[in-house]
Amino acid sequence: MSSVSPIIIAVDGPAGAGKSSVCRGTARLLGWHYLDTGAMYRAMTWAVLHAGIDPADAAAVAAFAPTPVIASGTDPDAPTIVVDGTDVSAAIREPDVTTAVSAVSAVPKVRELLVARQREAARAALQSGTGIVVEGRDITTVVLPNAQVKIFLTADPQIRAQRRAKEEAGSAPVAGDAVRATQEALQRRDQLDSTRAASPLTQSKDAAELDTSHLTLDEVIEEVIARARAASR
Repeated sequence: MSSVSPIIIAVDGPAGAGKSSVCRGTARLLGWHYLDTGAMYRAMTWAVLHAGIDPADAAAVAAFAPTPVIASGTDPDAPTIVVDGTDVSAAIREPDVTTAVSAVSAVPKVRELLVARQREAARAALQSGTGIVVEGRDITTVVLPNAQVKIFLTADPQIRAQRRAKEEAGSAPVAGDAVRATQEALQRRDQLDSTRAASPLTQSKDAAELDTSHLTLDEVIEEVIARARAASR
């Protein structure tokens, strides 16, 4: 899509709204870089747990935060996340990390360190002549507030839960109890993420809200690309 000049597309939203699928699909079609900032926080959480540190001990987490070397791959077809040379792409999706990530993400020192790396990834992409699609919970408000395209993805809570439960189940059938449990877990995560003192999940005033509840993935991607094309003129 040569008609879209290299810019930054920043996408925020709660879990299950479709951020990863939309952002990867958009980056793939545009031939751009893709950065999953949530994976970076999960990687830090994995490192905290791997080091035997209590994720609820904010002081200990802050002291440890500069130690692990976290490297994020930005290929939308094969995004990777590595901690100290170890590929943790699968490990960061395990329940123990999911349970602890909100606590670790709320530590200001963790956010300070990872935000710096996220901004550097965006700068590097633009300097190479390529745009980048960045997803997270504070991208439009804190990390890249000057992004040319700012989007807040949302969806009905039950639909978000169904999507996440299906994602976690893989090819296995999804039971109603699993969806309800997932919805309760997402509600707890939303509460923690939106009320934390450091960079809470919130919608930027100048971010366009896209409700993905009843849209196909292709329809959402088309809308994002249309906004990018308009912004790059």
